[in-house]
Amino acid sequence: MLSKAQERILRDLQTKKGRKDRGLCLIEGAKFVRDAKRFVEFSFTPQDTNQFREYVSTVAPQSIAAVARVPEWTMDDVLQKDVVVVLDGVQDPGNVGNVLRVALGFGASVIAVESADITSQKVVRASTSAMFKTPWVEMKRDEALDVLAEIDRPIYRLENKTISKDPEFIHKGKIVLIAGNEGSGIQLDVNGTSVRIAHDPALESLNVAVAVAIVLSRLY
Repeated sequence: MLSKAQERILRDLQTKKGRKDRGLCLIEGAKFVRDAKRFVEFSFTPQDTNQFREYVSTVAPQSIAAVARVPEWTMDDVLQKDVVVVLDGVQDPGNVGNVLRVALGFGASVIAVESADITSQKVVRASTSAMFKTPWVEMKRDEALDVLAEIDRPIYRLENKTISKDPEFIHKGKIVLIAGNEGSGIQLDVNGTSVRIAHDPALESLNVAVAVAIVLSRLY
């Protein structure tokens, strides 16, 4: 059975503040627990606590979950990758998680600007544990503007504008790719080359994670 201290940790991890204060997050499922093994503090099953279903977020709960340390990535880690994906105000946890997963697959890193909390269970689950392997940092928009001003890399803005160029135009090498919220688009006031993915006009816009995946696959 879990100790009272462990139960207290699990209750704290239900909130963003609790996760930040403790530097921990929850992961669910045997495969994810194995993938994040070096970060795991302790694992637990329904036999270890009567509150198992309250702690996990899946509709059909997994048979095992775990508490893991949140990776302490730095900007140096992020800048080790040739392509830095900047998510500007992407609030959907599934999209953020999928972008982390795509970034892992195509050798990129992520800066999440006022986006969904990467330590939340929904983002962790959608990332299929890529958040433990893909370098990422979170920051406010003002901080992001300062960081982008210091990064000596071409900036590309993924947006659906008539003046936008095809992704084939993107310079291969060390670049920054900014993607915004599907509804409000890119809010960061930074100059960059506008690029768009051509698609049937019957589709109003591509899902942000899909759009990022298409661009990264062409650059890989």
